[in-house]
Amino acid sequence: MSGRRKPSGFVKDRQYYKFCAYGFLKNLRFYEPFLMLFFLEKGLSYTQIGALYAAREILVNLTEVPSGLIADALGRRLMMVASFVGYVFAFVTFYFAAEYWVLFVAMAFYAFGEAFRTGTHKAMIFDYLRAMGREDLRTHYYGHTRSWSQRGAALSALIAAALVFRHDSYAPVFLFTIIPYLLDLLLILSYPRSLDGPRHTSKKGVRDEFAGVMQSLITSMRNPAALRAVANQALYSGYYKAGKDYLQPILQAAALTVPVALGLAARERTAIITGVVYCLLYIMTSAASRRSGHLAERFTDLATPLNATLLVGVGLGALSGGLYWVGVPIAAVVVYLGIYLLENLRKPMGITYVSSRMDQQSLASALSVESQAEALFTAAIALALGVLSSIFGLGTALVIVSLVCAVIGYLIRLPVEAPHHPPPG
Repeated sequence: MSGRRKPSGFVKDRQYYKFCAYGFLKNLRFYEPFLMLFFLEKGLSYTQIGALYAAREILVNLTEVPSGLIADALGRRLMMVASFVGYVFAFVTFYFAAEYWVLFVAMAFYAFGEAFRTGTHKAMIFDYLRAMGREDLRTHYYGHTRSWSQRGAALSALIAAALVFRHDSYAPVFLFTIIPYLLDLLLILSYPRSLDGPRHTSKKGVRDEFAGVMQSLITSMRNPAALRAVANQALYSGYYKAGKDYLQPILQAAALTVPVALGLAARERTAIITGVVYCLLYIMTSAASRRSGHLAERFTDLATPLNATLLVGVGLGALSGGLYWVGVPIAAVVVYLGIYLLENLRKPMGITYVSSRMDQQSLASALSVESQAEALFTAAIALALGVLSSIFGLGTALVIVSLVCAVIGYLIRLPVEAPHHPPPG
């Protein structure tokens, strides 16, 4: 029987629903199921696509920690608003991009949005739970709010498929994504000032705030346990982010072998099948996020499920690559879906594990460091996947990269604490 105490349920108040609505709107990314196909349609090679992804993550990396410091010192809501403005500029640039270098500009705007968002909203949630005296619910609460993100993604996939079918192009999905992002911007402004962080609860000046946050962040990063926690969480999330869009060309290959809508053009068939598969996928990932807290309760230490899901996830990537290489794209798609499910099952546990080992004064900065490490892994893996796919083919590239990540994952596995048994009475 598990030695972990099972937390009681949490109150679903107005702010809980705002957190859920934020995730739902944020994941109405109509471009997401077709991003790589959008690039391939423009004639880009896998190496060029990998370079774009790597550039995006490097730019995120350069601004990640400063954005967390600004959020902690000047107010998180303002940083979130700036984030959504950056996204909107990115979507407009993607739509009008006619040359390769313009896509880098779009990625720069997108990276700005990512850097100012990641870590900040999680810190708002965890601060809210701490104020309510329910920090023990972090995995459950974050898992619930994240599940709404996946529901938004499921709906987004169907709408995106309809948009591509209607316009016979992947480009318009970027413009339509602006609508939910503007709504999310307004939602963030409705958050209470108390979630802005220490700037609105302290009499210290901005300079003192920055100095205090930086010192707290350095203290957290000197902790070997914190560094290993960050690396373990960031490796799989980086692997997922770098490789998740490769599901699209595998799906495109599978669409040509499925006897569905044979009277339609290849792009229309791809749009329909991709939309349906992504919708079902995100329904499953939503359920996975909601079950994350229940899975965590089955173990005395979060290190055990985090280690296991990392190795299983990259193993599925290698298996999917092998199946694609031997010419079984439908089976490769089915196996590849497991990478998505495990990311959403382990993410709430991983963020909880990392945040519990960080200094709480600079939580947004600390979580931004996790996101920064994730960006580094994503950049390296994305570039490797792109180059190897251009040289050896997508299937072989997935096998090679997945096996390398498995070795790294084993080397940075988390230490499993022995269960505590109270002395006999």
